[in-house]
Amino acid sequence: MNASDDCCIVPSVPVPHRPMLTAYAGGLLQSTCQPEEPFPWFARSSWCTIAVRSHSSREALMPTPQYGSDLVVDLMQRFGIEYASLNPGSTFRGLHDSIVNYGKNHPQIITCQHEEVAVQIAHGYARVTGKPMVAIVHDVVGLLHASMAVYYAHLDRVPVIVMGGTGPMDTARRRPHIDWTHTALVQGNIVRDYVRWDDQAYSVDAVPDSFARGYRMSLTHPQGPVYLCWDAALQEDPLDHAVPLVDPERARPPAPLMGHPEALRTAADILVAADMPVILTEYTGRTRAGYDALVALAEALGAAVVDLHGRQNFPNTHPLAVSETDVIRRADAVLALDLSDLHGPLSELDRVTRRTAPITPPGCKIIDIGFRDLRASGWSQEFQKFTEVDLFLHADTSTTLPALTKLVQDRVLGDNARAQRVSARAADLRRLHDAARDRWADEAMRDWNASPVSVPRLAMEIRDALQGEDWVLCANALRDSAHRYWDMSQWGQHTGNELGTSTQIGMNLGIALALRNSGKLVIAVQPDGDLMFDVGALWIAAHDRIPLLLVMFNNRAYYNDWEHQIRMAEVRERDVRMAYIGQEIDNPPPDFATVARGFGWYGEGPIDQPKDIRPAIQRGIERVKAGQPALIDVVTQPR
Repeated sequence: MNASDDCCIVPSVPVPHRPMLTAYAGGLLQSTCQPEEPFPWFARSSWCTIAVRSHSSREALMPTPQYGSDLVVDLMQRFGIEYASLNPGSTFRGLHDSIVNYGKNHPQIITCQHEEVAVQIAHGYARVTGKPMVAIVHDVVGLLHASMAVYYAHLDRVPVIVMGGTGPMDTARRRPHIDWTHTALVQGNIVRDYVRWDDQAYSVDAVPDSFARGYRMSLTHPQGPVYLCWDAALQEDPLDHAVPLVDPERARPPAPLMGHPEALRTAADILVAADMPVILTEYTGRTRAGYDALVALAEALGAAVVDLHGRQNFPNTHPLAVSETDVIRRADAVLALDLSDLHGPLSELDRVTRRTAPITPPGCKIIDIGFRDLRASGWSQEFQKFTEVDLFLHADTSTTLPALTKLVQDRVLGDNARAQRVSARAADLRRLHDAARDRWADEAMRDWNASPVSVPRLAMEIRDALQGEDWVLCANALRDSAHRYWDMSQWGQHTGNELGTSTQIGMNLGIALALRNSGKLVIAVQPDGDLMFDVGALWIAAHDRIPLLLVMFNNRAYYNDWEHQIRMAEVRERDVRMAYIGQEIDNPPPDFATVARGFGWYGEGPIDQPKDIRPAIQRGIERVKAGQPALIDVVTQPR
């Protein structure tokens, strides 16, 4: 066997304090396995590389499975699962033993201090690789802990396989008290409203089907998390017969959903006839194919592109990139691609009354392409306000946009008047693009030397410290300052915006884990309030040697909610000076650098002088390159 055969099922770094593992894997511990872009379905070799590593040689070395949980490990290895993040629990003690002793820590266990973080790590990993890893949670209470992270994985459309233990379901085999209070009928009800699918196999023969279906469902668009529950007794009972496993080659997700040909022709007609077509995009850049196809379509049309940054969908240096401008108010045709919410970007919001009003001109044609209605839940209101559209296609943009681009080109290239209009519009948008960047540069200078540090200054100091590095920004973009001041011209430089409080540190770790041996410098902007939820997660990066540069966005407050209190006080003509109560993270201010050092990180700060930021970040970069995670604590203005 060689390392390339099984590189997705060997640890990616040595673990010197586990001599048994080192002795077993030998030289394979220095794996060259690299994360790869989400696969095109039609490229069979890419699919095999990403999701179904060769397992024949692996099976030759594997012992015969003896317990139900051994089967689960066999399946994880067959399907190329690299990692299993978990906080230990007795209901999956059988599976834990099987991973460690039967599977020789393949997939590699990532020990977490909270189930929420375990799922978030899998979430971040999926953003980068486009494939699932496993997060294991303990019975009812572990799943309850994990539930918010599962919900955000659902909202963010990422494949995650959450596994749990329960029972024993045979009540005669339960320990008094604890096995009863930690068992539910059925456990999957906790998350059923916001997973793609859940299952609880009731025999070892049902385990392969359950795993294979869950794996495929997680990867079927619209993607999302699945939950697989294993009875403790099923895990721990000896096998009394051979159980056939599923062939991963025959458990692939379906081919991408292609837009209807007649609907695409209609879309092309609308877009080519428009004076100001605008493309809105949120998740199209989840694959390189989607990213490249969007660039080609925008250039063929000379269309304005507004990126909502669910993923990095379009190069922000491109002259057609006009996010944060008034271009939507001028649109006579809008092409919405992979949007979770169509109403919001086409409206303006009164933040006091919560009322919205449309901003598109009367008669503006709207074309909507994506999966939004296929993933709507009757429980969660994620489907957003209903918006009328002129044309609606359920389709995968990565394969549909090239066909639409060809139709646009056919209508433009043979018509000189249309071609000239496209060229003139592109020139107009270039001027709008350049004017926006000039305006942002002027705005950055207003508080350039402020202390605490202004958010634009922090963004630009980080940018300058990264010069010459091959970097990836995890999630938080400093309230869009990174999109304004950094050059993001390559697919994958930003994995997509943050999702909300208490979601970011785990996702940052998962992204860095996925890129651990890639040669990329992984940087995360980490808000203080978010880290306070799960500060123990810092230990994970030090323990598992996950290189990550963390720059604190430390405004010492839950300032988003602070602003809400200011608005309420102003509307009610009350004292806005009291808005800080229940909102500040101060008196005393947390010392994040000291905390980080206590967990084995390199830490500097708190830094409140702008001139000190770049040298500190550069020192942090050197530590990360040497294999140590680094935290640089920067104290900032509230906004």
